[in-house]
Parts: sequence; C-alpha cells; structure tokens
Amino acid sequence: MKRFCLLTVLLALCSPSLRAADAPPKPTLKIIPGQVIVPTGPGEMRRPWGELISLDLATRTGKFRNESDDTVMSFTVMPYAELLHHATLGDLQDFRVGERAIFRLHENDKGEWVWLTYIQDEMNMMNGHKEYFYVAKTDSAKHSVDCTWANFDKSFIRQTNVIIETDGETRFWKAGAPAKFADIKVGDKLRTKTHGVGKGKTRMAWEVFLDDESLVKFQTEQKAVHTARITKEGAPGYVNEVTGKELRLTLFNEGSDLTKQLKAGQTVRIAPAGVDRKPTTAPLTATVTTAATKGRECKVSVTLSATEAKFQPAGLARLWPAE
Repeated sequence: MKRFCLLTVLLALCSPSLRAADAPPKPTLKIIPGQVIVPTGPGEMRRPWGELISLDLATRTGKFRNESDDTVMSFTVMPYAELLHHATLGDLQDFRVGERAIFRLHENDKGEWVWLTYIQDEMNMMNGHKEYFYVAKTDSAKHSVDCTWANFDKSFIRQTNVIIETDGETRFWKAGAPAKFADIKVGDKLRTKTHGVGKGKTRMAWEVFLDDESLVKFQTEQKAVHTARITKEGAPGYVNEVTGKELRLTLFNEGSDLTKQLKAGQTVRIAPAGVDRKPTTAPLTATVTTAATKGRECKVSVTLSATEAKFQPAGLARLWPAE
C-alpha cells in the first residue's frame, strides 16, 4: 500500500499540469528600439483590418481607419517592419492611400498601441493562407460579387456573404491579361486588392484576380521592383556594436536578396542611416569578417577601412556589396 501511495505521489509531481503550474510565467515581450523584437504572445499584439489614411515617408509614420469601429489610429513603422505588398516584400512607398490591409501593432512605453511591425495587404494575406473568395453569385447591375471566403479545399470557411464591390477604377485579370466583370462566373475563386470608402468594412476592388496566374504576375513584378530597390538603396539593418573599426550588425529580412550573398572576406560598402533609413554620409568600404543568417535576420560583422562615419549602437545602417 505504501509503495502504491508513493508511486501515486511521484506520478502527480511529474504530471504536465503540475509542472506547468510551477513553471515561471513567460515574460511579456516589449518593443525595444534598436533591437529586432516582434512580440506575438497573448496580449502583445493587435492586428486590426483598416484603411490606410496617410503615410509620411520621411518620419515613417502614418494613420489608418480601423474598419471595425471607424476610429483613426496612428502608427510608427519599426525600421525592421515587414511591409508585405502584392503578395511579397515591399516598402512604404508601395502602399496607396485608401488601401485595405492588416496592421500589426504593439505598445510603446506609454501604453499606446503605435509600434508597427507589419502591414500586410489583402493579396499577401490570402496568398499566404491559400485562401480565396469563392463566387456564390454575381450582380451585373451593381457590379458586385457575393462570395464565400475559404481555404483552397474549403475545409475551412472564414466568412460567408463577402461582398466585393467594383467601380470604374477596378481592373480585372485572367490568365495574366486584362479581363472584365462579365468574365466572373459562379464557382470561380478570386483574390483581390481592395480599398475602403471612408467608413465600415466595404471592399471596393482596385484589382480582381480570376486565377492564380494573374496574381503571380503581379507578385513577380513586385519582386523585381523590390530587388532593384534594395540593390540601389542597400540592405537596411541595426548597428549592434561599434568597437573602433569593427561593426556588428543585424540586417533585416527585407534585404535578403543581398544578405544571402554575403560571405567572409567579401568587400562591401556601408553607411549610417537616419530615421527615413536613407544614408546620412557617403559609404565607407569594409570587409566582411562573419555573416550568418539567424531566423529572419542576418548577423554580420565587418571591419571598416576608416572610422570617419558616425555609426552608433542601436542606430541604422545600409550595406551594399562592393561594385
């Protein structure tokens, strides 16, 4: 009997529920400027759908209208934020005022939900989740479509009776070529890029894709735009440490087209950057001492050819492979 009781106690002590109760609570993540931190735990982020109202490219700030309650919300874009446009990576200048998107927000040190770590357009969200608007019926008089929002095999239905409205500015695409509203048939699966109308959850389409081929065409074009921009403007990142001519940096995911090419011994150019992420001085040459991708960032150490540039820990920088 004693042996049975002892075994019972030991099993209870080893039970997952008891171990979980005894474990210390996981610390709440907070945004720390100068570090790449994306808090995604319970209560650490909010992701409202909204309509973009304004953007200031110099300060990388903006406003959007939360479509759930029509409140206007301000945001400050973290330098490492993922700006997902046309179903791939982009930057602030790719977004149009009025565009509907998901805005991922976090608290600042005042408890304000203003730090932004991604804007995800509707194209990117649906492409990433392999979801579509399945056409249930069309209204040729109103030029609107009633859809069911579901995944690729309809095993998950996110929403029914989704109304997609179109107007004179709407463009329709099929097989990568211009199409028209009349080409939409019941049973078709659509994806869209939509904008708001100043209130509520209206989906007014700028682009309607009748097939995957058309979306992929836009995505491919955006990838080329982004690659050209990063090649010209340099891969952005934080300066982690400055010791004489030695720099340690964390380069952001958006510059992966360049950072995946980095290797020890390679000559690069590097410059400090301002809030707008533009270089504040002429680039200096440097030699890569180490380069390793960790998660979604690239950790790089370089040795500068000189020390004239004013690199600061937690400051921003841009890096280019030497021409």
